[in-house]
This record gives sequence, structure tokens and C-alpha cells, in this order.
Amino acid sequence: MQPGLGGIFWAFLVMGATAFGGPVAHFGYFRTEFVDRRRWIDERGFADLVSLCQFLPGPASSQTGIAIGMIQRGWLGGVAAWLGFTTPAAIIMIGLGFGLSFAETAAGQGIVHGLKLAAVAVVANALWGMARNACGDAVRASFAAIACVAILFAGGAWFQLLVIAAAAIAGSLILRDSPLDTSDGTSRSGNRAVGLLILAVFLLLLLGLPVLAETVKSGNLDAFSGFYRVGALVFGGGHVVLPLLEAEVVPTGWTTTDAFLAGYGAAQAIPGPMFALTGYLGNVIDPGNGYLGGWTGGVLAIVAVFLPSFLLLGATLPYWDALRSRARIRSALSGVNAAVVGLLLAVLFTPVWTSSVRDSSDFATVVVAVVLLALWRLPPWLVVMLAAVAGFFGI
Repeated sequence: MQPGLGGIFWAFLVMGATAFGGPVAHFGYFRTEFVDRRRWIDERGFADLVSLCQFLPGPASSQTGIAIGMIQRGWLGGVAAWLGFTTPAAIIMIGLGFGLSFAETAAGQGIVHGLKLAAVAVVANALWGMARNACGDAVRASFAAIACVAILFAGGAWFQLLVIAAAAIAGSLILRDSPLDTSDGTSRSGNRAVGLLILAVFLLLLLGLPVLAETVKSGNLDAFSGFYRVGALVFGGGHVVLPLLEAEVVPTGWTTTDAFLAGYGAAQAIPGPMFALTGYLGNVIDPGNGYLGGWTGGVLAIVAVFLPSFLLLGATLPYWDALRSRARIRSALSGVNAAVVGLLLAVLFTPVWTSSVRDSSDFATVVVAVVLLALWRLPPWLVVMLAAVAGFFGI
């Protein structure tokens, strides 16, 4: 049964309030909730969306959520999914600009550590499920292993894109996958003419906003242009956005290095998308020329940094079913899906595992969380809460 807009918003709101651990963990939460529990999308479709969003600039996990919403209810569904997933983090990060974060206290640090351990379990459980579907034979498992080793020894966002591109080429040449029947009409992702128009709008804003901001001399337009540029040009999402954000707000004198790093530190402790850091920056920066700042500035920054994601998905999704239904494209996607498993396995080790699991007590917490997720089928948000309680009491 197709969900309503309220159902989409509520489902993603719960995700946004409990999905700790960054973009890799978010894929795990999404898969558990929307593939296993709600069955809004099948395993193959979910893996294909993850692959698509790995290719596009912007926050890959948020784009995957937006795409799920768009497939269910069109543009309004995408907006509902984005609002639900982003709102909790946005409120926390914009509010942080007005005061200190609870995460800096001893009790807060304990809770944060418990949440990070929960993220390890969520990622591990998601990887197991994805690996069973994407790495079902020796060749695909080898794709994953090669991708994992490559990322472990030569990381970086651009190198990840190179690995994914190489897996697509190798998959199209080596793997054999059956074509996918997409004639059931379930996709509600728009028509191609509109997609081309949306792509033109994306490029027009990317090239035209800096010129307009320079002409008008408006601090609000300067900020919107800068954050839009970050959302349109960053590949890899998550922590990869930080260098671009720093380049926009520190060298320009909009804020200090200390203020920027304070927001970055707090962003590690919140659920939802890392891109919500822009809400904090939109609050504290001062580009001059009548800039409003505060809550208005925070909302402006968040809208600007996520707008490219909507435009890119609106331009791409109308072509997606036709592309992924072809046998050669399906083979390429199989290679990409296997490589993504390898990439996520590398990230599970570092930084997710290495920054979270410090001793045998932490390992025991992860084991219990995995069992609760994988065997007892407890919802991820409940496991997250239990881990937070354990961290608060130092268990």
C-alpha cells in the first residue's frame, strides 16, 4: 500500500531523530526500515538508488531518502522525506549557535559513545544484508574485497568515485545480469522533458548565483550562493563536505576557525545528516550586507545546501528506470553494488569501528546490539536508545 505524505514524513522524522553514525549508518537504517519493515522499495531497487546517489554530488544518504520519498509520492513525497529526516538535526545545530552543547558534558559524552557503538551495530547489520544480495558469488565478492582494500590504503572522495566508476566498467564487461522489468508503472519520478528543464535550472543557479550575489551586494544572497555551491560540488557527502564548507566561511572572514570546529565537533554527536552543520554555520556567520543570521540564517543555509540534491534527483530519476532496465547497465550496477559493499566495509573498520570500540565492554555492547537488530528484529531506534542509556550509565 502506497504511504501518504504524513506517513512518509513521520517515518523519516523517526529516522532523523535516531539515525546516528553518519551516512554509512544511515544506509543501514534506511534498508532496515524501508526494505525489510515497510517494504516501500525492494532490495534491488534500494541498492540501485544507493549506487545512483553515490555518483551524484551532495549527501548520498539524504539523497537516497529523498529519492525513496519521490518514488512513493513524487516531489511532495521527496520534500516530506527530506523535512522529516533533516528537521531534528537542523533544530539542534541551529540552536547550538545560541549556546553550549550538552554533548560537551561528561554525561553527554557517555551518551554519545553509546550512540556510536549502536552505529557500529547498525552498519554491520546493514552490510550483512547488502552483502548477501550484492555479493552472491565469488566474482562479486571479489569486487567488494578489491574495493575495500583500495579504500583502506588510498582513501579520499575522488578516489572512491574512481573505484565506483572502475567497478561499473568492470561489471559491464565481466558480469552477466538479467534485464529488469520496469513496465509496472510504479515509478512516479517525473517525465524526461521536465528532467532536462530541472537540470538547466541546477546549472543556471550554480553559475548565476555568484554573479547575482556580486551584483546585488546582499549578505543573504552571498550566503545562499556559497552554501548552494557546496551542495552542488561536494562528492561523497558526510565528512567530505567539511573542507568545502571551511573554504566558504573561514578564509572569507564570515566566522573563525574555532567557531567552525566547535560546530563540526557537535555535528558528530547528533542524528541525521552531517550537512545539518550548515544550520549552525548559517546562524553564526556574518557576511555583512544586511545578513539576517539566527534561525533565519540557519534555515537559509540548510535549504541552500540541500537544494542541489532535489534538482539533481529531479533531473536524473525520470531516466533511471529506463537505464537500469537494460542488461548492460544492470551488469554495471551489479559491479557498483558489490563495490559499494566493499566501500562500506572499509568505512565500518575506519572510522566507525576504530573511533568507537575501545575495549571488551564496547565490543560486548556491539555484539548485543547486533543480535537485537539481526535476530530479535528490534527496530533500530529502540536499539539506539538502549545503547544511549548504556553509555549514560557507563555500562
